[in-house]
Amino acid sequence: MKESTHREQILTKVRNALIEKTENPYTDIDLTTDVMQKMDDEDGLEIIFANELIAVGGNFIYCENEQFFLEDLKVLMAQKAWKSIWCVSDKVSAILESGQILHHNDVMDDSAGDVVGLTSCERLVARTGSVIVSDVNSGSRSAYAYPDVHLVLAYTSQVVPSLKAAFQEIKTKYIDGLPSQITVITGASRTADIEKTLVMGAHGPKELYVFLVDDL
Repeated sequence: MKESTHREQILTKVRNALIEKTENPYTDIDLTTDVMQKMDDEDGLEIIFANELIAVGGNFIYCENEQFFLEDLKVLMAQKAWKSIWCVSDKVSAILESGQILHHNDVMDDSAGDVVGLTSCERLVARTGSVIVSDVNSGSRSAYAYPDVHLVLAYTSQVVPSLKAAFQEIKTKYIDGLPSQITVITGASRTADIEKTLVMGAHGPKELYVFLVDDL
């Protein structure tokens, strides 16, 4: 009789394991509770988010309203010598238009210099300082992957404590079907794969700015 290969032996064990059902020996463990330590949200989720965002290398700018956002954006553009903003979201473009901020929807207009892109977002996660974006909300997948500098326009009503809460709200928002791509962004793109040398912007934007507009 021909001996079975190592691969066949492993597959046989897998099949047997699937056939032979065993009782869970850890019935006293609650698998539904949050495994992470409860946050101290006395100062507010916005403060927690801001601190965590800064801790992962992001930049946080608080705005009392959309008018302050436009003014703060103009100041930042002047400081960084950004001539125009790339934006493919009609809703965000309308806000920029109201503030007479130069912007465009063709990334080829940024053939020289850094590409500075502005998007909205789905939610902000306080615990990790993360920004959740989607291709539907931002206008396209490239809107938050292609820019050298990613600017995010967000609102205090979008701040949630955890990823779990964020995805629960997103599923409710898109009850008829989720966006084809949902991305969690935590800080600027970085890697240290080569000789442990940190390189920013290796797989996406090298800078991340979040403008948080108070709408509560």
